[in-house]
Amino acid sequence: MTLLEVKNLDAGYGQFQALFDVSLNLKEGEAISVIGANGAGKSTLLKAIAGTVNMNSGDVLLDGQSICDMQPHERLLQGIALVPEGRRIFRSLTVKENLLIGGYSSRSGSWNVASILEAFPILENFIGRDADRLSGGEQQALAIGRALMSNPRVLLLDEVSLGLAPIVVKQLYAALPIIRNKGCALVIVEQDTNQALAASDHTYCMLEGRISLEGKPSELTREQISQAYFGLGAHA
Repeated sequence: MTLLEVKNLDAGYGQFQALFDVSLNLKEGEAISVIGANGAGKSTLLKAIAGTVNMNSGDVLLDGQSICDMQPHERLLQGIALVPEGRRIFRSLTVKENLLIGGYSSRSGSWNVASILEAFPILENFIGRDADRLSGGEQQALAIGRALMSNPRVLLLDEVSLGLAPIVVKQLYAALPIIRNKGCALVIVEQDTNQALAASDHTYCMLEGRISLEGKPSELTREQISQAYFGLGAHA
C-alpha cells in the first residue's frame, strides 16, 4: 500500500527552481533511497516533503490525501519527520533533553528514550552529557533519535554519512532495519551510493533537479547508475 506519494513536483527557492516534475512512491514499511551528486536536488526534495520549501506545482500525498496545505509542524503531527543535513541538535542541552524535546508531538508509538538507546547504543553512556560534547557520529545518532521520538510513519534522512568515518556510518546504518521493524518507512538521501543502495528496496537517482533513473538496486547496473548520477551520455 502506498504511504507517501510525490506527484510531478516543481519546487525551489524564490525565482530559482530546484526540482522539475519529480515523482516518487513510498510504501508502508519500505525504504527508498535518493542518490545523486551535490546540487542534484535531493535535499530540496526532502524539504518539500517536510513542508519547509515552497512548491510551485505538483502534489505530496500521505495515505492518498494531499498535505500541501499543511505547515511543517502539521506534517510532523501526521507522521513525517525530517533529519536535516548538518545534525541540527540543541548543543547546549543534554542528550536526554534533546530526545525529550523530539517527543513533544505526543504521537503514540513504540519510540521512547529507552528504545532510542537500544537502537543507538553509542548514546547509552552519554545520556546526561551536553550535546556539544558528542562526536560527529554521536550527534548524528542523536539527531535521528530525536526525530524518532515523534514516532513518525515516514522518516526523511538527509546525508546520514556526511563527514563521518566509515565505521561510524556502519553503526548508524545498522539501526535502519530496527527502525523499519517498528513500522517506520524511510527516505534516505545520500551521496554515498553503496550505503544507500544496500539499505533500500527502491532507488531514485537525481540529476539537475530531475529523476534520471529509478528501479530496484539489484536490477540496476553500475553503468546505469553512473550514467544517471553524472549525466554521462545524456546528450549523446
